Amino acid sequence: MTPPKIRRTFASLAAVALVAAGATACSDDDGDSAGQGGGEGGGAALTIATQNFPEANLVGALYDVLLSENGYDTEVKAVDARDAYMAEFPGDVDVVPEYLAGIGDFLNSAANGEGAEAVTSSDPDATLEAVAPLAEAKGITLLDLSEASSQNAFFVTQEYADSEGVTALSDLEGQSIVLAGSPDCEGRADCEGGLSGVYGIDITEILPLGFAAPETYAAVQSGEAQLGLTGTIDPNLEDEGLVLLDDDRGIQPAQNYVPAVATEFLDAHPDVEALLDDLMAALDNDVINDLLGRVTIDREKAEDVAEEWLSDEGLI
Repeated sequence: MTPPKIRRTFASLAAVALVAAGATACSDDDGDSAGQGGGEGGGAALTIATQNFPEANLVGALYDVLLSENGYDTEVKAVDARDAYMAEFPGDVDVVPEYLAGIGDFLNSAANGEGAEAVTSSDPDATLEAVAPLAEAKGITLLDLSEASSQNAFFVTQEYADSEGVTALSDLEGQSIVLAGSPDCEGRADCEGGLSGVYGIDITEILPLGFAAPETYAAVQSGEAQLGLTGTIDPNLEDEGLVLLDDDRGIQPAQNYVPAVATEFLDAHPDVEALLDDLMAALDNDVINDLLGRVTIDREKAEDVAEEWLSDEGLI
């Protein structure tokens, strides 16, 4: 069930600048997003930042098309990791399609240091309440949560699952495992940290090949890695001969989609709230899985898929 409407508007303070070592620079993507001149946006410039993996790119395209069709002159920046855009948000970045616990854990670490007690949990409403004071310090408004929720998930080959009798992450306890995943996986409670600390898996190496990336699939399929990182929304797994393992000890926090908007920008353009709230209400995991399959399997352009779906839903 979609959590009840909660709007957090926070006072602006100086932005916390936290750029991880080795973070890649932002790359611009015009995203077929020239302002239309109609709608309440009136051609106002709006920069959207998103992480650069297929699901995030699709959701970013939904934001891009929706806002550009409503009169905003949008620009999309797709980057490899959250820390690359959080250094510019608020500021050079106005809107971010976020994941609830993802932004919450980042802000918690930025404010309280690495290893700070977690403020996120599997409860979306409780997590939102806990993240509120951290977001306040960044001058960010979090709009409505969506029912759509994409948590980290880990996969093995079907052959490995069958031969080793593995169906859940706890079945790997005590084993030495190479993990293929995103560069920021090390130490994270929902990634390597949880696999090691909660499940007792000896992660001997992390191959930084990307979240739900073709290279990550290939590493697991070839045996270079035994375990790969993706999300609970991934239409490619069955075709690739890969299966998700059950997170039976619950290391994944609530990762509901949530629009994060610079408070100062939202105050100047209040129509953005209703536009993005309506989008969140229309999304769930089944919708995202279907749309993502069109992009990653059928090779349609994310912008075309987004425009067609938004039109069919009456959102543009």
